[in-house]
Amino acid sequence: MGPHPAVAAIRLAVRRVLHEILHDVLTDHTPAQPDTERSDTAHEQSPPPLVLVACSGGADSMALASALAFEAPKLGIRAGGITVDHGLQPGSDLRAAEVVVRLTELGLDPVESIGVSVGREGGPEAAARDARYAALDAAAERHGAAAVLLGHTRDDQAETVLLGLARGSGIRSLSGMAAVSGGPGAARRYRRPFLQLDRHTARKACMVQSLPVWEDPHNSDPAYTRSRLRHEGLPALEKALGKGVVEALARTAQLSRDDADALDAWARQAEASVRDAAGLLECAKLYALPPAVRRRILRRAAIEAGAPAGSLFARHIEEIDRLITGWRGQGAINLPGKVVAQRQGGRLVIRQG
Repeated sequence: MGPHPAVAAIRLAVRRVLHEILHDVLTDHTPAQPDTERSDTAHEQSPPPLVLVACSGGADSMALASALAFEAPKLGIRAGGITVDHGLQPGSDLRAAEVVVRLTELGLDPVESIGVSVGREGGPEAAARDARYAALDAAAERHGAAAVLLGHTRDDQAETVLLGLARGSGIRSLSGMAAVSGGPGAARRYRRPFLQLDRHTARKACMVQSLPVWEDPHNSDPAYTRSRLRHEGLPALEKALGKGVVEALARTAQLSRDDADALDAWARQAEASVRDAAGLLECAKLYALPPAVRRRILRRAAIEAGAPAGSLFARHIEEIDRLITGWRGQGAINLPGKVVAQRQGGRLVIRQG
């Protein structure tokens, strides 16, 4: 008799991602013109890759940790775990210590708890997320990990799409979380195996395996936007529109991501054609481009000039765009990071002010 369907589902999802990681590791270590004998020797001598799981102790990440512990040894992969203590609740250090014990009992090694200091920039949720990813990036570098697995589910994806829709930041915001994303110097560090699985499947997998889980009180605290969306917004949408809203939003994320990736590629190819010999952007050539492509070029230029990507919103790009499409002699546009955009002699100049 095989495992419970929920357990089988999470293990299959993790197995697929581990195969992708192995493929990436082998590709990265394969010489352009391989010498078969030397390549085989190098492969035999290289240590097995390490994959870490980021685990809060909640149902999603505990289900992920259990699946990683089960699947990794069968593929010759080392499996470890990281829990991040944000220090935002009394006793958070004790909770982190409990998670370390649970991950160790699953057979993961290395296992580490990392305490972080959460700032205030961008609000409490964004600040906690930034601190958490910084800690995970540092841990991945320190341990030489090939990848870090994250327990985001299809429900998390649906919430992310709705938050992006509320911000009105365009198709990239609607694309939600990528199944594969990068960190500093590692384009494919983070993997999200559960984006096609719902939250109930992860919880069920923990229950049938008797895995203890921790319920984060922030997840039910109405002071947090995502919590309100989870407990009030999505249920209201399902009541008004019927079941299937979560699946539809997750599907929207994937379709939006495909479109956004295609437009990003178009913008990268078009950028060289709208710059003059000195590298300045020519307004007439920018005007001739489709708005979606032009605005991507403007955003890239602003970020390259020093504007922080996280502080650069759609309204900023719209203001720069009006220097091209609605030119009436207006003055310079002030952007985050003390960057200034202005039109001079038919050229768009974006630089530190």
